[in-house]
Amino acid sequence: MYKTVDAFMEYAINKNPGQNEFHQAVKEVVESIWDYLQENPHYQHAKILDRIIEPERVIMFRVPWRDDQGLVQVNRGYRVEFNSAIGPYKGGLRFHSSVSLSILKFLGFEQIFKNSLTTLPMGGGKGGSDFDPKGKSENEVMSFCQSFMTELCQHIGPVTDVPAGDIGVGGREIGYLFGQYKRIRNEFTGVLTGKGLNWGGSLIRPEATGYGCVYFADQMLKTRKESFKGKTVAVSGSGNVAQYATEKVIDLGGKVVTLSDSSGSIYDPEGIDTEKLQWAMDLKNNKRGRIKEYAENFGVEYWEGKRPWEATCDVALPCATQNEINQLDAETLIKNGCICVAEGANMPSTPEAIDVYLHNKILYGPGKAANAGGVAVSGLEMSQNATNIRWSREEVDSRLHSIMCSIHEACEAYGKDGDFINYVKGANLAGFIKVADAMLDQGVV
Repeated sequence: MYKTVDAFMEYAINKNPGQNEFHQAVKEVVESIWDYLQENPHYQHAKILDRIIEPERVIMFRVPWRDDQGLVQVNRGYRVEFNSAIGPYKGGLRFHSSVSLSILKFLGFEQIFKNSLTTLPMGGGKGGSDFDPKGKSENEVMSFCQSFMTELCQHIGPVTDVPAGDIGVGGREIGYLFGQYKRIRNEFTGVLTGKGLNWGGSLIRPEATGYGCVYFADQMLKTRKESFKGKTVAVSGSGNVAQYATEKVIDLGGKVVTLSDSSGSIYDPEGIDTEKLQWAMDLKNNKRGRIKEYAENFGVEYWEGKRPWEATCDVALPCATQNEINQLDAETLIKNGCICVAEGANMPSTPEAIDVYLHNKILYGPGKAANAGGVAVSGLEMSQNATNIRWSREEVDSRLHSIMCSIHEACEAYGKDGDFINYVKGANLAGFIKVADAMLDQGVV
């Protein structure tokens, strides 16, 4: 029995040395649920905490492939099958040079609670490789994906583990991965989500994370009798999530003034309208260009090497990557009038930044709640595949909106403290109780 959060974290850190991102994710959850655990000691007696931070399975493998020069390249592949208490493992594949076991364990751990919140029967997992598709030819990307799936196909399946896309894994990569799985296993099943529409994919899947983030933020704003109408919004990133978050903000009457990539940020004080957004989407999705080109084309400010958090805004939607808002960024946002932060990315705020949000009692939606839209529609894609039925765009969007509203209700129920809603506590506690109770029901496994 651990007497304090620090005592448990000492155990977790010693058992997982050097995995800083994973430590950060674990601590955030444990701090939120600690009081509940003291009131309900049966979870501690069953060692639920010890068990829930330990992946059920970690698969790590070599991925050899040939580049266009005929040279052999070697990358490392991973699949972290974290928890299957409430359903098959579900979570994305990330292809990026920064991928490590620590990052995938943090993402997989977050995924447990995110998937639990969706109300759908999905466990938590994550995977990927230190391969970076940027700068690679189509043939090289295909060669890598086929080699990666040759190993991964032994460990996944529609009722076992259902991967999806993430950073570096879009429709192109999912297609190559699915094709190789089908070729090796000789079966056409919903083993991956994010598939093309004409071979088992779901409408609204590309839009889901961005749309869902905005739907969740809208629910948060409604608790203070506010809406996106007339609000100035800062968005980070310029990939899939950022693009569709921007699109939905425009639909709801808000004005997005920033986008970014790893090189810097653009600031467009007049707002990114539908036409400008389409230009930016073509730039990033087809031309694979840099966001600086937006600034050059439309004659707006480009902040070299900077994130967009110096922009004056009412709402901030971090949609890029982990730890992109630090304490100083959070303080700057609040000083400039920001009343709401909703995370489209996974763990984009540092613990110090989160402390700033909570201290100032602004609306703060953590990623495991606010960005659950992507995996929610992945779950809906699994349902469609299982029944061989395809839902309309309107039906999928309606179900997504309903799920995000349900997640908000759960966060509110478990996180309400007087007039303030602590969404961190609410999301972690609601997600934890469902999974922990299932683990208790299923015995020591």
